[in-house]
Amino acid sequence: MKDEKFIINIGRQLGSGGKAIGKKLAALYGISIYDKTLLKLAAKESGFCQEFFEKADEKASKGFMHTFVGGIRIPFVGDGAIYDNYLSNDALFKIQSDVIRNIAEKESCIFVGRCADYILRNHPRCVNIFISADPCDRIRRICASHPISKKEAEVMMENADKKRSAYYNYYSCNTWGAASTYHLCINSSVLGEEGTTQFIKEFIDKKLS
Repeated sequence: MKDEKFIINIGRQLGSGGKAIGKKLAALYGISIYDKTLLKLAAKESGFCQEFFEKADEKASKGFMHTFVGGIRIPFVGDGAIYDNYLSNDALFKIQSDVIRNIAEKESCIFVGRCADYILRNHPRCVNIFISADPCDRIRRICASHPISKKEAEVMMENADKKRSAYYNYYSCNTWGAASTYHLCINSSVLGEEGTTQFIKEFIDKKLS
């Protein structure tokens, strides 16, 4: 693979092992992985509280009126008074997008979710991956990381799919999880986490060579 900066963008279903696979790839390449870390960086860059970004994380905007009526309340302190201001999910997305672009300019890394593949669509050395898994494996992983029942895990899984799909489709011109959107779509249930990681690495190496 050429000795140039590159970006790996990973879209994933909840419970697919996408984040774990991303971490394994980051270790293999010796690069950083950015997931919820982006929220902290966006907060630091903008000066806004991290809580605002967490509330808007991978959620589509509620529309034009949301900016002025139902936005996230941001307190500004001056002369001992706190005033109400509003920041829409769209504005938070713009801030986070700028952070993603700035990171991509400086280093090779992996981004998990957050529409990074669309935000970096003009980057010359990106590899966009989508990781899915069989429902039974997804539920098993969710139950392993949350103290909930299989039924509750199934509901969480379905809600996560709807939220991520709405977020991605709203902010991009593509379709979340659709094969035409990514360079590679893979079901981690077929090869397991280790096998999927190795398969994706071989694909990345060939694409960037």
